[in-house]
Amino acid sequence: MALVAQEMEAQPKIAVVILNYNGVYWLERFLDQVIKNSPEAEVIVTDNASSDNSISFLKEHFPKIRLIQNENNDGYAGGYNKALSQVNADYFVLLNTDVEVSSNWIMPVIDLMDKDPKIAACQPKIKQYHNKAFFEYAGACGGFLDKFGFPYCRGRIFETLEEDKGQYDNVMEVFWATGACLFIRTSSFFEIGGFDDEFFAHMEEIDLCWRLQKSGYKIMCQPKSVVYHVGGGTLNSSSSFKTYLNYRNNLYMLYKNLEKNRFSIIFRRMALDGLSSIKFLMDGKPKHILAILRAHISFYAKISTLKRKRSKLKKSNLDDFSIIYKYFVRKKKTYSDLTK
Repeated sequence: MALVAQEMEAQPKIAVVILNYNGVYWLERFLDQVIKNSPEAEVIVTDNASSDNSISFLKEHFPKIRLIQNENNDGYAGGYNKALSQVNADYFVLLNTDVEVSSNWIMPVIDLMDKDPKIAACQPKIKQYHNKAFFEYAGACGGFLDKFGFPYCRGRIFETLEEDKGQYDNVMEVFWATGACLFIRTSSFFEIGGFDDEFFAHMEEIDLCWRLQKSGYKIMCQPKSVVYHVGGGTLNSSSSFKTYLNYRNNLYMLYKNLEKNRFSIIFRRMALDGLSSIKFLMDGKPKHILAILRAHISFYAKISTLKRKRSKLKKSNLDDFSIIYKYFVRKKKTYSDLTK
């Protein structure tokens, strides 16, 4: 009996925390499966002041599930910061509402992280829900940043999504793990102060992973775990607000975390943003051009605040090439092409 008790105590406590905002459609579709496929974990739903019937749905259909209700919609970053401060676990698993999980999706990642205390965050393989043979945009098989802060993934570069043929099934250290399904060691999360509330949503997980690396931790991808992401469950790709957040938060992140050539890199990045405005103009999307302009104005307005948040740690693992040049000029359309 004593041996059994010791084994039970050794099992890490895992909390799957789902942040919801007006996502009752996705809760109806995926929550029951998450619970059934997560016997090792406590499943918790945090609601970001939804205006739909999410709360009444949960209370009626899932009365036993723990529900945390935030008073305001503080986005992904603020919403999770508030919720996770109320959750007692060794590992958090942050899961989007629009994700279908497979069987045995939790333990391959937890087993990997348990073996190495320097692994602070990890993601599974992320595939498309509607086309399950292909990788999904938001994370694929682990993320990286080029020299100008443009994110790309094993399995996804810009709009090119690769078919999953097992080519990236090796466990690998990456630069960032996706917030769509993010496993994170609780102690590491709180050690670096959690997410930056200023980001609200989008790229907050990349900023978090960058700060974790600068504190000496590793970010990994464990492809033995597989989930399927719909994508755009809260903000779809046509949203100019999403464009604003992505462009603004990228500048926030670069200013906070870059050490070498910070100003020259940010200047060139903003120039590249200007080029992307031309593409939006050609595509007939003037609202997105205004979104980029607003993003730059917001960045300038926040510099004094961002300066106080700058990390004094020097470690940085950005790539030394431009993914724009590799992709559009050299025609390197896949991660495998980049590494040849």
